[in-house]
Amino acid sequence: MASQLQAETVRIAVVGDVHDQWDEGDAIALAHLNIDLVLFVGDFGNEAVEIVAHIADLPIPKAVILGNHDAWYTATPWGRRKSPYDRRQEDRVQQQLDLLGETHVGYGKLDFPAWGLSVVGGRPFSWGGSDWKNTDFYQTRFGVSGWEHSIQRLIHAVDRTTQDTLIFIGHCGPTGLGDRPESLCGRDWNPIGGDFGDPDLAAAIAHAQRIGKRVPLVTFGHMHHHLRHRRDRLREVFAQDAAGTHYLNAARVPRIVPREGGCDRNFSVVTLRDRQVEQVEFVWIDHTLAVTREVIFTAPTSLGMGG
Repeated sequence: MASQLQAETVRIAVVGDVHDQWDEGDAIALAHLNIDLVLFVGDFGNEAVEIVAHIADLPIPKAVILGNHDAWYTATPWGRRKSPYDRRQEDRVQQQLDLLGETHVGYGKLDFPAWGLSVVGGRPFSWGGSDWKNTDFYQTRFGVSGWEHSIQRLIHAVDRTTQDTLIFIGHCGPTGLGDRPESLCGRDWNPIGGDFGDPDLAAAIAHAQRIGKRVPLVTFGHMHHHLRHRRDRLREVFAQDAAGTHYLNAARVPRIVPREGGCDRNFSVVTLRDRQVEQVEFVWIDHTLAVTREVIFTAPTSLGMGG
């Protein structure tokens, strides 16, 4: 792991939707990539407590937000009906939250003063979209009754940060990144099209920018790169707005791909220099710790924004 004393440059790994693909090789790969900070954007599995326990034990500074699959058997009536375990005896959502402790930043924040950064989490367990979903779940778990209350919780987290530079992580990204099915948070299932981002996350980012916080990076997952409605292209995954904020969708699924003799593991790697984004890339690393593929992203201002 790179020295935290070298605060002018920070290498950040973003791990997209895990969906049960995590093992000891991932920790080894992150160390080899010289990563300072790891951001996990959720969907470890369907309430996959064992995987979350491995993430919690990862010996690298980290911030985590849980996704919709992380409450798969708890948040919805149909999920509860399908639960493979006795929910009267176990609360696997709470087990995950307890394992992660302060590193789970949903509706909260985590300060990293050595780098001059604070990480702010969006609404945890998000399914995306502008309809308020899972009312009982959010009221019971977080005391949140709807959009306005959710926005206030996120704004409160922003206001409590101790650093002037903020990174936002969400399971789903914010609204405002386009309404085509190929957009960063676009709906790629019937009815095709529409902005399926989170309005409350967008409001929190706008608040941070309005009060003078620097927001170099917003990163998230949920909307997989491989599109459901077409196979001839991938989803847009990177954009930049007029304020200089970079938006990164890290949901490369599957993130581990078998190959002869081993596998390739995908990570998104963001390099910050003096708290500004210097480079964003996707990296695939094999079982020998060799980088087998790299994709470096650049984006003109407003790419993919607003339609």
